[in-house]
Amino acid sequence: MKVAIYCRLSEEDRNKQNKTDDSESIQNQKSLLLQHAISKGWEVYNIYSDDDYAGADRKRPEFNKLLVDAQNKKFDIILCKTQSRFTRELEIVEKYIHGLFPLWGIRFVSIVDNADTDSKGNKKARQINGLINEWYLEDLSDNIKSVFKNKMAQGHYIGSTALYGYRKDPDKKGHLIIDNDAAEVVREVFNLFDQGYGKEVIARMLNERKIPNPTEYKRQKGISYKTPPHKNGTLWKYFAISNMLNNPMYIGHMVQGRYGSVCYKSKINKPKPKKDWIIVENTHEPIIDTELWERVQLKIKSRFRLFHTGNEGGLFSRKIKCINCGYNVRMGKTRDIKYFKCATRRISKDACEGSFISFDKVSRVVTEQINEFIQLYLDKNQLEKSIVLGSNSRNREKQLDEQIRAYEIKVADYTKAINEAYFDKSRGLIDEDEFIAMTKDYREQKNMYLKMLEETKNQKKSFEDKKDLLVDKKQVIDEFLDTKQLNRIMIDTLIDHIKIGKNNRVTKEHPIEICWNF
Repeated sequence: MKVAIYCRLSEEDRNKQNKTDDSESIQNQKSLLLQHAISKGWEVYNIYSDDDYAGADRKRPEFNKLLVDAQNKKFDIILCKTQSRFTRELEIVEKYIHGLFPLWGIRFVSIVDNADTDSKGNKKARQINGLINEWYLEDLSDNIKSVFKNKMAQGHYIGSTALYGYRKDPDKKGHLIIDNDAAEVVREVFNLFDQGYGKEVIARMLNERKIPNPTEYKRQKGISYKTPPHKNGTLWKYFAISNMLNNPMYIGHMVQGRYGSVCYKSKINKPKPKKDWIIVENTHEPIIDTELWERVQLKIKSRFRLFHTGNEGGLFSRKIKCINCGYNVRMGKTRDIKYFKCATRRISKDACEGSFISFDKVSRVVTEQINEFIQLYLDKNQLEKSIVLGSNSRNREKQLDEQIRAYEIKVADYTKAINEAYFDKSRGLIDEDEFIAMTKDYREQKNMYLKMLEETKNQKKSFEDKKDLLVDKKQVIDEFLDTKQLNRIMIDTLIDHIKIGKNNRVTKEHPIEICWNF
């Protein structure tokens, strides 16, 4: 019998250890498991070891290599110290230990908690262990969040790397001290903006002097980087300057908790409302004095009012991209003439050849193309039927929910049928050939409904993403057909984004490409 040994050590295990206690170390796990394998007379095929990975991390490299080798039947047994070393997720326990491993002919054994898939009597114990490990993950996540929230409320900085302009105090954990080199750049940015320079102009000035942006600065200092920088990834951009000018950390106030994870199983973070941020004043030495900060905030507000008031201000906001570099373009204004320009071109001449077009021309072309689109492809009645109208949105959502529930029931039914067939085979009621014949159709049907389920869920997600825009689209269509006037609701309803390019000096034409929402 060939055995694959799997070991895992996480940072959480290290934190629990005393200086003299290394019982959870990788070396001791290997020694314990090797001795067990030898005592059973098993041949060791390979040792798979993940160091510094959590039990809920599905991207563990050796773990995934183990699963591939198991599917290819390169060994007969998987041996772990405990079931939790393999996984702490009940879903993974059911999927592999109780589902796929038996189908692949793989036996799972963990020696401390006596889990053994060859022993039919301890399946419930394995499931209980999986449930306890799942609770442990959730409780651990809540405890960690509680600890971090308490530290943030006390003004301790908990970020993995310090904000640009600061560095972590080596003598006081959770405290920030000024990084003089980066702080000089921060002061220059605030002073330049106070003197009347725009954010793009400031970014270009820093790029021309080859001053690395915050990410590149950290990379050069060896603070935190994993991959080589992208060609344009080392450049200062508009939003880096904008974020800096709006960050109260630079006047000595600690601002944290602006993002939060979706759930304890996901590493995806989403922005939190400002009321949920944790702000503690006067926690570290300021780089910017209060008077300069207040002057800058007033100028930011006045510039915002200049470009974003009135009906036209936000008509194409975040909708127009440069056809060359793909970044969002910026809107400017000179002598009451509004225009769009490529921000990347403005911050570095070598990064992009640039795009520039007037606001009026974009509005005219978009209006013409929307009208041509309607006239060429759809008449009024067809257009109304081709998209979900606001008045029918609830019915459509209800239909999608019903389809999802129906497909989930079908998937569960076929899964149950496959499991029952497997148990009949394991009890000797049917042989291997009968099992394969019985389950072939079950698997095909299950896979079909899984695909239909995924497709329907994607449709619902797309529907929910646009839910806020589900006003009565019939009214939007009627309004455009009657008035030929654009508005923001119409743009959001009909257009995903618009690409613009550089003016052709020969033909005097601007390339404009509209990407529709349907």
